Amino acid sequence: MPKAELHVHLEGSLRAATLCELDPSLDPADAAARYAACRDFAGFIDAFKWAVSYLRSPVDYALAARALFAELAAQNVQYAEVTLSAGVVLWKQLDFARVYNAVSAEAARAPFPVYFVLDSIRHFGAEQAWQVARLAAERVGDRVVAFGIGGDEARGPAQRFAEVFRFCREQGLRLVPHAGENTDAAAVWAALEIGADRIGHGIRAAEDARLLAALAERGIPLEVCISSNVITGAVPSLADHPVRRIYDAGVPVILNTDDPAMFNTTLVEEYLLAARTFGFTADELQQLAADSLERWAIRR
Repeated sequence: MPKAELHVHLEGSLRAATLCELDPSLDPADAAARYAACRDFAGFIDAFKWAVSYLRSPVDYALAARALFAELAAQNVQYAEVTLSAGVVLWKQLDFARVYNAVSAEAARAPFPVYFVLDSIRHFGAEQAWQVARLAAERVGDRVVAFGIGGDEARGPAQRFAEVFRFCREQGLRLVPHAGENTDAAAVWAALEIGADRIGHGIRAAEDARLLAALAERGIPLEVCISSNVITGAVPSLADHPVRRIYDAGVPVILNTDDPAMFNTTLVEEYLLAARTFGFTADELQQLAADSLERWAIRR
């Protein structure tokens, strides 16, 4: 089906083959083992930091982008909003402008429209968020369409970023924070309060019927990443994932991969999981795919 990928981290898309291309001394089996060892959120963060260590230059980021776009094209993805962790680029003390120009040039050559979400690391604090927000604002009209915050929700409550979000809104950016992944429903409420247009993950909303009703009424989509939530321990097991309950409550759902290399998944696999495990019908999946392209994509 034609579909969009709206929640995928460039850094989390580094397959073992791509990592070995970045560093030929790396053993593919070692790379695969690193990802396979991911069994909770802390393990995921360790694997993410390890993979990001191989992105050492703008050329490396360009290679990662090229590999991701080819993988998405093979799945009939016809539009993508790719999250680039500008916060990590700053933390690594790389030249952000050169990194961004490299991935943007690859996006221009992709066989489908590609835009970017610039993401700040919430537990690095508001000061870094302001830096990322200004970088995003400077690139409105140059493929940057949204601002997000990721990282440790408990150490970076959304309320701390209210002024940053207000600034981003004024600059013409959409707001797509992570929330309610591994904390609670209150984090999703907080994301709503600071103006979220879409919410990354948001699955803890299933714990609060009033919150589900608010999301449904306001038409705020949740970017649901089933495999990610299972592997990071956000849900106890695949069978416990609330995607079906969220959907049945009338909340808009978008299926995504999050970090496909680390979670050994693809966007096609996420759709298959929705069908095989949660009973989504062919018509429902077709509608989810169409909505991802036509209703929830920012620039489609």
